[in-house]
Amino acid sequence: MNLIFEKLYQITQKESRIILGLMSGTSLDGLDLALCQFSGSGKNTRFQLLHFKTKSYSLEEQQILRTILSQSEVNLEKLTLINAWFGRLTAKIILETLQEWGISTETIDAIASHGQTIFHAPKSQHQQEGFPNATLQIGDGDHIAQLTGILTLNDFRQKHIAIGGEGAPLVVYGDALLFFSDTENRVFLNIGGISNFTFLPKGQNTSGIWASDTGPGNTLIDLAVRHFYPDKKFDVNGEIAQSGTVNQNWIQNWKQHPFFQHGFPKSTGLEVFNADFLEKYTPNWQNENPENLIASLSHFTVETIAEAIESETPSPSKIYISGGGSQNGYLVNSLQKRLKNYFIALSDELGIHSDAKEAILFALFANETLAGEGLTFNGLPPVRMGKLSFPD
Repeated sequence: MNLIFEKLYQITQKESRIILGLMSGTSLDGLDLALCQFSGSGKNTRFQLLHFKTKSYSLEEQQILRTILSQSEVNLEKLTLINAWFGRLTAKIILETLQEWGISTETIDAIASHGQTIFHAPKSQHQQEGFPNATLQIGDGDHIAQLTGILTLNDFRQKHIAIGGEGAPLVVYGDALLFFSDTENRVFLNIGGISNFTFLPKGQNTSGIWASDTGPGNTLIDLAVRHFYPDKKFDVNGEIAQSGTVNQNWIQNWKQHPFFQHGFPKSTGLEVFNADFLEKYTPNWQNENPENLIASLSHFTVETIAEAIESETPSPSKIYISGGGSQNGYLVNSLQKRLKNYFIALSDELGIHSDAKEAILFALFANETLAGEGLTFNGLPPVRMGKLSFPD
C-alpha cells in the first residue's frame, strides 16, 4: 500500500484522534485554534478540548484580507496570491501556537481548516439563471499540509453546496450530533460577523432539526466602530452602544432589505451587510452620532435574531450563545429582555467554550470524514465534508 494511504488508514483506525480545528470568521479578528481529542464517531462521538487560543491578525494582515473580502470585483492576480499567502500564514500560526503549547506536530493526526470566506453567493442573492448556490474560501490546504507536515482537511463548504445546500450554516451538523437533549428544546445561536442558529427539539426528534442565518451579527457594528473610532476594532462589551439612543426609524428602514423578505432557511454574508447597505438605507451615516448609530445597529442585530427565533422555534426553549457576540454583554442582555419566554446561557454551560465552538465543530467534521459514516440530519444522506491534503 502507498505509504501515505497506509498512514491515513492507520489514523482512521485509531481509538482516538488528535485534531486541530481552525476557524477564521468574517470579522477578521483572528484565527481560532481548538486542539481536540476525539474517540468514536457519529452518535458515539466523544471529545475533549485540550487547548484553545485565538491568534489575532495584525492590522496589515487584516488590510490584505479586506482587499478581497466580499468584493464583487477583485484583481485575479491579487486573489491568487492571497490564497497561497493565507494558507502559508495559517501554517505559520499553527506552528507558533503548537510551540507555545509545547506540542509536537507529530502528535497531531489532522488539521481541519475552515479557511477564510471571501465571497458567499446563494442563488437567492446572486439571482443568475443557470448558476447554483456558491461560496468561496481561501487558504489552500496543500500549503498548510506541506509546511506543517500534518494531514489537512479543508474547503468543507463545497460538499454542502454539491448536495443542494447553500454552504451555510454548517454548524447544524455538529449541533445535531453532540447536543440533543431529552428534557429541553435547544437553540444554538452563533453571533459572529453574521448570526445563525440551530434548533434541536427535545426528545431526539431529528425530523425537527432546523438551521438558518438570521442576518448581521457583529459585522455592521464593527464597521461603524472602526469608522468612528480608528483605534478600536469592536465595541468592547457593548459600552459604546450602551451610551447611545436607539433609532427605531433606522431599524425599520434596514429591515426593508430583501434578505428579510425571504423565508427560512437562508444564508447571507458581508456581500449584503456592508458599508453599501448602510449607505443605501441610511444615507450619510458617517455623519450621524456614533453612539446612536452603534446602539441602533446593535438592536438591529438583536431584533432580527429574536424575530427569526420567535418565528421558527417554540417557547420555552433554551438558547446557548457562542461566537464573538457572546462576549458583548449589551447584546446578550438585550436579547434576554427581548426574548422573555426563552432562557439564555453561553455554550460554556455545556462544556463548549463559546469562542471555540466553531473551531471545535470543524475538527468534529474532520473526525467524521476520517473515521465515521458521514454527517446527516433531517433524513438527508450522510455527507463527508473536507478535501484532503497530504504532506510529503
